[in-house]
Amino acid sequence: MATTKRDYYQVLGVERGASPDEIKKAYRKLAVKYHPDKNPGDKSAEEKFKELGEAYEVLSNPDKRSAYDRFGHSAFTQGGGMGGGMGGMHDPFEIFREVFGGGRGGGIFESFFGDGFGESGERGGRGRGSDLRYDMQITFLEAARGVEKEIEIAKLHTCETCHGSGAEPGSKVVTCPTCGGHGQVAVSRGFFNIAQTCPRCRGAGQSVEKPCHACRGDGRVEKTSKIKIKIPAGVEDGTRLRSSGQGEGGARGGPAGDLYVVLHVEPHDIFQREGTDLFCSVPISFPKAALGGEVKVPTLEGSAVLKVPTGTPSGKVFRLRGKGLPEVHGRGTGDLHVKLYVEVPTKLNLDQKHKLQIFAESCDETTHPEETSFFKRARDFFKG
Repeated sequence: MATTKRDYYQVLGVERGASPDEIKKAYRKLAVKYHPDKNPGDKSAEEKFKELGEAYEVLSNPDKRSAYDRFGHSAFTQGGGMGGGMGGMHDPFEIFREVFGGGRGGGIFESFFGDGFGESGERGGRGRGSDLRYDMQITFLEAARGVEKEIEIAKLHTCETCHGSGAEPGSKVVTCPTCGGHGQVAVSRGFFNIAQTCPRCRGAGQSVEKPCHACRGDGRVEKTSKIKIKIPAGVEDGTRLRSSGQGEGGARGGPAGDLYVVLHVEPHDIFQREGTDLFCSVPISFPKAALGGEVKVPTLEGSAVLKVPTGTPSGKVFRLRGKGLPEVHGRGTGDLHVKLYVEVPTKLNLDQKHKLQIFAESCDETTHPEETSFFKRARDFFKG
């Protein structure tokens, strides 16, 4: 039974009169969303990814698009409007690599940043190495003050024996006998001829007479490197630091990629942050709130003395200028906002309870004006 294909314009979510740029933009967005590397084991996403590749291949080609607009899907079937003259459909991963610049195996998530999504470079030439990601956990104070960390990471380095060529010193690099130097081989799948990356040369179009003994012809070897990362003061959770040239070594002696360190800042027991400002809550006793006095509050540099005015209400916020976090680019420092809350005394002895009762009986409406005002408004509300 023949399956019903969706309209290619509907697949990409564009109008029939969409420009080539609009078609490409739509494909890029959806192809990343449904790429199998991002959706491992999801057959539905895999089918959508293949469908997107097929739709883009047709609509991005002026001749194929014209034929599709005239004859629909029948243009690419035997006996259809184009009589099969448009050529076979390509592997969706090959289409993805062409649009995004090519990553090894088409896996966009083998790398972390960049439009190239990994190694790039012309077939048979030097290719830039993949970017790498490293997740680092740091404390709140390390983020606030800055710190230097040393990490160990296993990555591919350019082989020192063959300098990335993959050939044993003294041997030659020759045209790949499998693909004839094209880097691709044709594979027949039913009515379609699909172009795939050559399995022997991996798309390079060249092979070596005698593979390098050190790297087994790959041009790179895996080693563990120690890298120092300088974390500036004031970084936030999720900050990404770039260490240029510390990614994987490039193919065939190409330049190395970059290392991106993603910071995860542990929460603090006392401070919370919003941008460069810090916030904390400090308890004070009822007598100190009523009579005034001084209270020690924590800061990043140690304790500071805060003067508490007479009659300070619970929840009052005081700002200590310049006691917050430094701006990561050195453009100033935030403030510390201290919220005072009155701690209600508990576990009173008999003498304390007696004295507190005497105090309560001595109070009148002027002693607690807010309480008096509230209950007056409440009485007026119920009367109305």
